[in-house]
Amino acid sequence: MAHLIAEGIERAFGDRQVLRGADLRLHAGDRVGLVGANGCGKSTLLDILAGVDREHGGRVTCKGRLAVLRQDPELHGDTVAEAVAHAVQWHRDLLSTYESAMASGRLDEATAAQDQLDHHGWEIDHKVDAVLSRVGAPPSDAATGTLSGGERRRIALALCLLSAPDVLLLDEPTNHLDADVVEWLEGYLSGFRGALLLVTHDRYLLEAVAESIVEVEDGQCVSYEGSYGDYLVARAERQARKSQQRQRLLQMVAAEAAWAARSPSARSTKQKARLQRLDALRDSVPTLTDRSFAFDLTTGVHQGATLIELHGVTKAYDKPLFTDLDLVLRPGDRVGIMGPNGVGKSTLLRILRGLEAADRGELLTGPKTRLGVLDQQRTGLDDEVTVFEAAGDGNDRVPMGDGWLHVASFLERFAFTREHFDQSVGALSGGERARLLLAKLMLQGATVLLLDEPTNDLDLLTLRVLEEALLAYDGGVIVVTHDRAFLDRVATGVLAFEGEGHVQRYASRQQAVRAARERARTVEAERAVEPPSKPKPSAPTGERPKKLSYAEKQELEGLPSEIERLEGELEQVEARLADPATYRDDAEAVPELSRRSTELPGAIEALFTRWEELAERA
Repeated sequence: MAHLIAEGIERAFGDRQVLRGADLRLHAGDRVGLVGANGCGKSTLLDILAGVDREHGGRVTCKGRLAVLRQDPELHGDTVAEAVAHAVQWHRDLLSTYESAMASGRLDEATAAQDQLDHHGWEIDHKVDAVLSRVGAPPSDAATGTLSGGERRRIALALCLLSAPDVLLLDEPTNHLDADVVEWLEGYLSGFRGALLLVTHDRYLLEAVAESIVEVEDGQCVSYEGSYGDYLVARAERQARKSQQRQRLLQMVAAEAAWAARSPSARSTKQKARLQRLDALRDSVPTLTDRSFAFDLTTGVHQGATLIELHGVTKAYDKPLFTDLDLVLRPGDRVGIMGPNGVGKSTLLRILRGLEAADRGELLTGPKTRLGVLDQQRTGLDDEVTVFEAAGDGNDRVPMGDGWLHVASFLERFAFTREHFDQSVGALSGGERARLLLAKLMLQGATVLLLDEPTNDLDLLTLRVLEEALLAYDGGVIVVTHDRAFLDRVATGVLAFEGEGHVQRYASRQQAVRAARERARTVEAERAVEPPSKPKPSAPTGERPKKLSYAEKQELEGLPSEIERLEGELEQVEARLADPATYRDDAEAVPELSRRSTELPGAIEALFTRWEELAERA
């Protein structure tokens, strides 16, 4: 049975037709990746499916509970705690239904509610704590009105998962998430039992989670079975067939047009029929939806030059962000910056731009160094002007190579159609806005590119084009990103922010990840083998501590073995949570494992505290 059915969906914005009879079905257990060019209608379709956008044609039918993560999510409640309470109200309602049915003897209704509670769990608090902790949510008393965009999206993602939906719609869920959280989300979604529709630029996530791909193409939904890799092959084959068909139809149209040109007096019924056939042929020629464009960011910078140097640069707020950081950037270097949110990655970019001063150290730039910036907020565009005006800064021509190019031709090179030209910049999708900024960046002739989360909201084709441009770029690149595939393909080295002011240079993201895992294993091993150290005796006070009772002596003797047992359990739990097979083969155990991974560190710490208290009196 289909949980979600969309039939003949039509949607237009002014003269621009976005969706043209799109059809989609989602069944329980379906995990579908939704792809397509920026501005093709992916987010619009999600809003229609979620019931947010009602100004459309066609019909949507949803059976079961639906949750949606939008690019600009709305939180219900003044605090994080109130937003969470709203998201899990379904659980309280289910408990109330069960208790009411049992009290009044409605056994069939009570049995149905009991089955759902057995499936979802009779307790919800532990799952709430585990999910909020995993996504790095702010404290429960934080006011929702003061949260950053990234914090709002992380909370909204957690609430979607906690709402136990039958249908889950996610629009770019990895934006603003750390790499380790993305890996956790990957496992969670792989074990999700409902229907999932996922829009993401994260190719690793798409390949791991999606079992089929739906592409929004020319306003309709085209389905492909298999993973993202299977889709790329099948789509290329389909486009090749369309190209061949288009060529044949063009030849037929040309022949008919030639005949029409030779017969200006053609007025017979047969000849009129041929002219009608000519019109039909013209209408039947399919458009080629693949956009052919490229970014050329090269500047001809001297390859022996040094572009940027950092020597002993230090920055701290309440805590150190980076200490004694050294970096030399030369032409051809593409340095990726990775690490959790809030450790100072964007701060480093602001220091490089001269927007913020370091506490200590030296920043040197070459005499011909010119910075090009793409920040995370996608600033640098006036929302009130048209796309045409923004591209040319009010002029109708832009410099290109040794000459000048008309703005219309320039925009068409970057897959903006003439429908976009008179559209306001503020009406662009997130990906279209990023593409316009990248096009303008190409005109600047920058020798150093500072890119903060450049892949956010980009469609997969633009993402590949950007990667190719950076690989061919002759200047230096410093890029902050959580996109694993992007770093693996583009970066010639990475700076890993490892906390407490420590930043380490690695040859690749994989090397940085292996080093982080090795450090974690070392810490766990040390905790497992080191017995708790006996505390130093406290200074004598006026009142002598009481002697241990018999029961307390027994408790003291048993504490080391209990601590060791819990540490062993914690190690096993974390190993299972880190294993993707757990989410695939034993998904029901994931909530309990998450709960134990959250509880055990506190329980172990409490036992240590109790051991110290008793040992001091022994």
